[in-house]
Amino acid sequence: MTASAERHVLQFCHGYDGPFLDCARQYASLFAGKGYRVTTVFLTGEYNPDVIADCGSDEVLFMQFSSSAIRGLKLGAIAALRKIAATRRFDFCIAHRFKPVYIALLATKLPVIGVHHAFGDYQRGSRRLFAHLFRQRLSLLGVSDAVRDDMRKSLPKWPAERIETLYNRIDVEQLQGRQCSREEARLELQLPPDAWVVGNVGRLHPDKDQATLLRGFAQALPDLPADSRLVILGKGRLEQSLKDLALALGIGPQVLFLGQVPEARRYFKAFDVFALSSDHEPFGMVLLEAMVAGVPLLATACGGAKEVVEGVGVLFPLGDAEHMAQGLVHVSRLDEQQRQACAEQMLQRLQKRFSDHAVRQVFWQLPQVNRLAVGA
Repeated sequence: MTASAERHVLQFCHGYDGPFLDCARQYASLFAGKGYRVTTVFLTGEYNPDVIADCGSDEVLFMQFSSSAIRGLKLGAIAALRKIAATRRFDFCIAHRFKPVYIALLATKLPVIGVHHAFGDYQRGSRRLFAHLFRQRLSLLGVSDAVRDDMRKSLPKWPAERIETLYNRIDVEQLQGRQCSREEARLELQLPPDAWVVGNVGRLHPDKDQATLLRGFAQALPDLPADSRLVILGKGRLEQSLKDLALALGIGPQVLFLGQVPEARRYFKAFDVFALSSDHEPFGMVLLEAMVAGVPLLATACGGAKEVVEGVGVLFPLGDAEHMAQGLVHVSRLDEQQRQACAEQMLQRLQKRFSDHAVRQVFWQLPQVNRLAVGA
């Protein structure tokens, strides 16, 4: 495949909050050294020079729409993107999440690769109809096989090769350089230096099911090392109810709710195990961040999390506090040699499946990408 230096890709993102700035960087990095120029456009969010520096694109534009302005037909956003597209010779568009896919297809005549980061995006009949109407220009990527299969189920008449998987990934070396040592991380998070710490990072939301995490920790606590703690980083509407549950379970003093911690992934080495109890996690970037830190993993055996953890960590059934407790006890009994072997195994998994280099190779082998790259 030969790519001309004149080729130009439009990346259209809903916003740059949470993990989505790094998603923009991930997709821009796919074109490094391939003779493409990448323009990344953010639908929402104010102008931010830090975002420009971090998303790895040749050009970054901010449309600065509010959430209310992109409800309904989104006519203003369609008109604004049409103006951008008219001034540049884009070859195709990569759009993240459904609203940018919708706007890109209506605003331009470009082929669109829609990247989906959640379950259920095509369960609505109106969305299925929309995808069908634009099926000649639209192909889809899920961030895990679980998300891919969910879309294939919603769009059963689509050829399988039009709905593929491209995993989220991580710049392993960059994150290794930014993560604090165990001692520094514990000092920053104000954790006891000798405690045995179970870590969890995520919104305090029903989807994350921290209630099962609390129940599992409570069941495991008598068999865990002395001075064991459960540390939860994140905020959300369930904060008070989760604190109440911890008190009801008799583990209030052992559970620390640290709230929203900026750049939390820098502090993962503070944990002795990372536990994710989410309900059908589409992927779970926090799992990759824990793997970079060499922290053993415990996660629910469903959604995209299973694809990340299987073979390198402990899986337990969704909502099963008893099996989660057994997993915590198992990890607590690993000796240093076993923990080191686990860390090496996780690093190998990262390099082979979830690194920028590994996913770049997969991307350029996808049928829909090859068609676009040769100008089909």
